[in-house]
Amino acid sequence: MSRHKSYGKSVKSGKKRNVLKRFERVDVLRKLGKWIDGQNQKVTGLPKTPSA
Repeated sequence: MSRHKSYGKSVKSGKKRNVLKRFERVDVLRKLGKWIDGQNQKVTGLPKTPSA
């Protein structure tokens, strides 16, 4: 059985995501100097970061 062409291609990994996962956002905050290990314990409600 074949898939309908409206479903698109199965390879979507080449597309750039515009939403960061939590651990990626913490990494960006570390690079910006806004996350200090040991002081920052709360991982919910993180500030917005650039995705690039």
